Amino acid sequence: MPIQEIRAFNRFYTNLIGALDYSKHLYTPYTLTESRVLYELAHSPRTDAADLRAELSLDAGYLSRMLAKFERDGLVARAPSEVDPRRQRITLTTHGREAAALLDERSREAVESLLAKVPADVRPRLVEATRTVREILGGDRPAHREGPVLRDPGPGDLGWVVQRHGALYAAEYGWNADFEGLVARIVADFAQDHDPHLERVWIAELDGRPVGSVMCVRDDAPATARLRLLLVEPEARGHGLGDRLVRGVVDFARDVGYRELVLWTNDVLTGARRIYQRAGFTLVAEKPHRSYGVDLVGQDWRLPLQEGTIK
Repeated sequence: MPIQEIRAFNRFYTNLIGALDYSKHLYTPYTLTESRVLYELAHSPRTDAADLRAELSLDAGYLSRMLAKFERDGLVARAPSEVDPRRQRITLTTHGREAAALLDERSREAVESLLAKVPADVRPRLVEATRTVREILGGDRPAHREGPVLRDPGPGDLGWVVQRHGALYAAEYGWNADFEGLVARIVADFAQDHDPHLERVWIAELDGRPVGSVMCVRDDAPATARLRLLLVEPEARGHGLGDRLVRGVVDFARDVGYRELVLWTNDVLTGARRIYQRAGFTLVAEKPHRSYGVDLVGQDWRLPLQEGTIK
């Protein structure tokens, strides 16, 4: 009986999510396995092929053919791993990130449509049931929260960046609405006019909700990028998420050819400063100022990257 029930459940759920014809189900050109690979690449900015194969339990030849197809389609770039040249590093291109974001959006819409048919008072039972299945079939591995993932912003995320900067900096440092206004202008400038090949925003997500952000934009100086709007929610701190966000900016800026990465911060942001130092930034200038209703010391930090080609 248990075997029959589990097989029946598998058939039911496979049909429910459209796994047998996933591309048609989500109106995309990618199979379920291809979509999962794109998802993993989008949420792990620098992934080795061997790690990807192990994480998804894929045959080496099958994964190699899939990555070759992705490369031909302009979705990924392959290069020797910086850690071990014998391994192959896989990175999504701008086109690949756009494809992964579209898949993520349509998958969310499909789940939202599915949940819309479930009465609100029944949904907690459904969530608990799925957690129980994962816990039991996972053997000795208890069901637990997935770690934070980094992704591109979706609808409403840029507004969240503005709102959370304003609220957190007011609560933690007593800054007034002038700071929220500054963040709003930065975000609006990015939303209205940015080059997706050279500028990017990352959102850190935990359990389906945003808990952090950072931005990489072009600076006025030639071949120079600027890191802006690093934020990690208090409950998500202490797990290296700030380091991951900054490392994502550094890797992106280096990969697209910037020669230098700069940032401006204030001396009271001690946690952020330690992150910048660990990433290799050097303090190059300080200047007292009064902003956001308080007295501060502004700081300019700099990280040389390479001889780039951006003009």
